[in-house]
Amino acid sequence: MSQKFKIAVCAALLSATPYLFAQEVDSIPAALIDTLLLDEEVPAVKMTDLKKIDGEFVALEKEENGKFQLQDLEEARRYDSLWLKELHSSADLFSDMLLEIQNGPGQDSIFVVDLPTDTLKARLARMNEKTPFNIAYNPSLESVIKSFLTRKRDLMQRMMTASQFYFPLFEQELDNQNIPLEIKYLAIIESALNPRAQSRVGAKGLWQFMYATGKMYGLDVSSYVDERHDPIMATKAASKYLSKLYDIFNDWDLALAAYNSGPGNVNKAIRRSGGYENYWNIRPFLPRETAGYLPAFLATMYIFEYAEDHGLQYKKADRPYFETDTVHVKNLITFDQISKLVDISTEELEMLNPAYKLNVIPKVEGKNYALRLPTSKIGKFVSNEEQIYAFVKKELESQKESMPEMVTAQDQIRYKVKSGDYLGKIAERYGVGVSQIKSWNGLRSNNLRIGQRLTIFPRKPYVASSTPKPSSTSAAASGSKVHTVQSGDSLWTISKKYPGVSVENLREWNGISGNNLKPGTKLKLCDCSS
Repeated sequence: MSQKFKIAVCAALLSATPYLFAQEVDSIPAALIDTLLLDEEVPAVKMTDLKKIDGEFVALEKEENGKFQLQDLEEARRYDSLWLKELHSSADLFSDMLLEIQNGPGQDSIFVVDLPTDTLKARLARMNEKTPFNIAYNPSLESVIKSFLTRKRDLMQRMMTASQFYFPLFEQELDNQNIPLEIKYLAIIESALNPRAQSRVGAKGLWQFMYATGKMYGLDVSSYVDERHDPIMATKAASKYLSKLYDIFNDWDLALAAYNSGPGNVNKAIRRSGGYENYWNIRPFLPRETAGYLPAFLATMYIFEYAEDHGLQYKKADRPYFETDTVHVKNLITFDQISKLVDISTEELEMLNPAYKLNVIPKVEGKNYALRLPTSKIGKFVSNEEQIYAFVKKELESQKESMPEMVTAQDQIRYKVKSGDYLGKIAERYGVGVSQIKSWNGLRSNNLRIGQRLTIFPRKPYVASSTPKPSSTSAAASGSKVHTVQSGDSLWTISKKYPGVSVENLREWNGISGNNLKPGTKLKLCDCSS
């Protein structure tokens, strides 16, 4: 076959799929050529359709909407926007669940629900027969169940919707560690199934790991990555931790109590109770939140078991977790680039990959980082890996500013106040609120003195640099305090234009929860009123 004929064939392929990354024409299988060229008539070749990057010919032209159309054998299905929104909108639910556990239903609460006490007793007895937890009727448990069925009915229904996505992966990891599968309900109590949940004391993720405990069980934290937010990694760690707690107490009820408040508090409660080793007997001596912890767990288990009997409604999952897959990333790549190349929204990438804090998957020596995609998208990425990395490399090299340096996070830091510091500036640097710093340090006013030491629980590691970056307020002051969104802008690209301004800053100052930006929108570049 002549080289001229091969080039013409390549042109035919590009004509049929003009945005396909093309290989050198010599690599085109002859059988495929024979199939395509039925009459041996081919269009005139346009060499302008091809670009060469690192020795490979690639077609990188875009459609008018700016998206690339990488082809794969499997046609991609669009993710149901309502389902994605359901999985993404759990931040408020986390707060609701936390308050329910801490405060309880209240002593004088009256709940109108069709659940006679005798019926509840019989159902709890049936549940007790098939679980290692000690499920027995008591008035406190009845009160929590009825509270969940009335005041928290919407929360429970939304948990049932989101659980279809997360429970399959929980069950697999729990089974691997020989942990009771009912432990999956614990993630509802801990985080309301929000992988980005964060408590006021710094516990994070679906299973609410503190930094030290997470490190103990192999969870990594850096400026780019926080594996406490990763559903699979965190579930593995939670399973190991719960298994160790069960080895200590030989009782799953006490293991759960220890998971919440620590083994030391459970041991103190046992001593103060006079030696009882039953949760309900030591409950009066446990911390307040832990006292409401197991009842909330058992109430959730009951509601999932008898949802139909109480008429609970939930949305059917269009895609459970096992309809996703992972690929190990070989080089640094951003969510924006993946979104453009594989045609998937950054919002969905964030939901599937919550461990990447800056919407960047890094390349670190000795570390393997994975990208999770829907199965309908994974083929596009794998089939075009070399061309994708070539494009990403070229795009990153063309950017004026480098990516943030990898910095390891700390569970808490002691910050020494310097001249020119104020609470807003310090809070911005560590991604926390002024009110949080005041609470952590018992401050009654905003006044600081030079040399004062402050305890801070960083929400995310700050980016280290040899020279201090100006604060976002001063950075904005040098130009405008407002950025007008242009076509193609993202939170990440905007943050790169203004030193000291992070993606989280932009979200907080402008009340943004996702990443979708509308051209023409004016974004504040400082924590200011105007």
